[in-house]
Amino acid sequence: MRYELYYWPTIQGRGEYVRLALEDAGADYIDVARGRGGDSRMMAMMKRGAKPPFAPPFLRAGKLVIGQTANILLYLGARHGLAPKAEAQRLWVHQLQLTIADLVVEVHDTHHPLGPTLYYEDQRPAAKTRTGEFWSDRVPKFLGYFERLIGASGGPYLNGRRLCYADLSLFQIVEGLRYAFPNSMKRFERKVPRVIELRDRIAARPNIKAYLASDRRIPFNEDGIFRHYKALDP
Repeated sequence: MRYELYYWPTIQGRGEYVRLALEDAGADYIDVARGRGGDSRMMAMMKRGAKPPFAPPFLRAGKLVIGQTANILLYLGARHGLAPKAEAQRLWVHQLQLTIADLVVEVHDTHHPLGPTLYYEDQRPAAKTRTGEFWSDRVPKFLGYFERLIGASGGPYLNGRRLCYADLSLFQIVEGLRYAFPNSMKRFERKVPRVIELRDRIAARPNIKAYLASDRRIPFNEDGIFRHYKALDP
């Protein structure tokens, strides 16, 4: 089955977590909005039927249209060996993904603490304050949590010896933080060596390595979730 992924064509954003899973699995998919007329198709899908998705990303799989990043990954994980078969473990991986989703919101709020409808330039003082708190309290809490999980899992990944889609998403978190906050992240990485080792292990996976070197991987930029502003990364 060929999947259809619908997400904004110029940013990684929340759609990137789905792309990483599809790429690692070697799944057949098209990134619809990046094709000719794709934006219009995506917007039309959001107005169609009694149960349309609220916002991108969403995935079309046959007759199914699945919205929300964690929900999409729950579906793909079970079908492509990226989630455990046992229900309790499968729900555990889903729980990890939802925790990553919470972290993604906090990353976004470093540069838009007063709301997404305002420009960054309209909220610089608040962004600087929020970013300081992000690095003093929130990053240690989140990445420290994942560091402990890897150490207690009995294997190199969050759930043990087998990779799951939450590992791929944690890879994206590290990559994004390195882009947005290179100075802060460089100082912090020594505190989470297992997280960094996981990142390196995933970057070396054949399908991921090929994806990262391809034009399918949209570069980080200042329109996405991870944005680099010098004033926020002294």
